[in-house]
Amino acid sequence: MRWDLHVAGPARKQLERLPSKTREQILAVLVAMRDNPFQGDIQHLKNQPSAFRRRVGDWRILFDPEPGRHLVVVTAIERRTTTTYRLR
Repeated sequence: MRWDLHVAGPARKQLERLPSKTREQILAVLVAMRDNPFQGDIQHLKNQPSAFRRRVGDWRILFDPEPGRHLVVVTAIERRTTTTYRLR
């Protein structure tokens, strides 16, 4: 069963600002996440009970899956830095 994918406003804005090559890579991963959001380089984030991240090169896709509804909410797309995973 395919998952619905919702890209939240801040993540959508970040995606629009990316260089075209990086944007294409991330869009390809987002399309693949509709089939299985838990495939690839996925890690559960500590201190954030429902949050996961998927690594795409130097970029991270932060998302919250809702298995009961087959929904993936992409909350952020951020470049990996020392502060990427701090609590918001």
